[in-house]
This record gives sequence, structure tokens and C-alpha cells, in this order.
Amino acid sequence: MKRILEGFCQCLRVLLAALMAALAIPVAMQVIARYTGIIPVYLWTEELATFIFVWMVMVGSMIAVWEGSHFDVQVTPDATRPLTIFLQKGIVLFLIGAFALVFAWYGIEYAEFGYLQNTVMMQANKLITFISVPVAGVVWAVFAFYRLAEAFIEYRNSEKALS
Repeated sequence: MKRILEGFCQCLRVLLAALMAALAIPVAMQVIARYTGIIPVYLWTEELATFIFVWMVMVGSMIAVWEGSHFDVQVTPDATRPLTIFLQKGIVLFLIGAFALVFAWYGIEYAEFGYLQNTVMMQANKLITFISVPVAGVVWAVFAFYRLAEAFIEYRNSEKALS
């Protein structure tokens, strides 16, 4: 299972790099058009840049949950006992997973709302970006609960080693 999830995360990393490269195109077009007059002002580039940026944020957050590099605040001192270490990791991962499920659940309704709308300039369906919310929620939940299971197995193995 870990190889599958790591492979999926590697695909997310490649997608993130591609999105970053793709974002440079409409942004460069906006800058060149606004400040040089060499090319005409294309209004659709702003919408496209927004779409790409939303997906970059969501894909980046998925990778952060997998790597454990998401933002968290440690309010207790570093633990030394296996149970305390597990509880510190476990509570954070459980809360991330629970939030992710809520995010996915309400994200479906949000995506349905986006399906009913089109952008002004590109006439693209807003589902393109709105669907990123439930997708991110599901991926966060899978990654967080997998990491929680890993933390539990690590705790059990350390308890066996101590006894």
C-alpha cells in the first residue's frame, strides 16, 4: 500500500511541477501585455492563472499531508515515551483526517455549485476548479489515516521492543 501511495504522491509532485510551469505562461502574457504593449491584453489569462493557482495550492497541500510538512503547532514538549510520541502524532493525524472528510463531504456540494456556473471570459465551467476541494479532501483523508496507521504500527513495534 505504501508503494502505491508513494507512487501517487510522486505523480502529484510531477503534476505540481507541470502546473507551476503552466502558470508561468498566462502570468507572463499578462505582464508583457500590461507593461509593454507588445501583445494585446488577453483577459482570459487571468481566469486561467486563477484556475491553475487553485489546483497548485490543492495539489501542494496533498503532498504536504503525505510528507508531514503541513503546518502544525506543537504545544507540548518533545516526547520520549512511545505512547506519548504516538499520541502527539496520532491526534494531529486524526484531526487532519477528520477535517479532510468534512472538507470532502461539503466539497461535493461546493463542486455541484461550481458546475452551475461558467467563467466570464473563457466560458469554462467552474467545476474545473471547484472539484479540487472534494478531491483534496479525499486525498488528505487517505494520506492522513494511512500515516495514522503507520504511527500506530510504529508504536506497537516500539512497545514490543521495550518488553
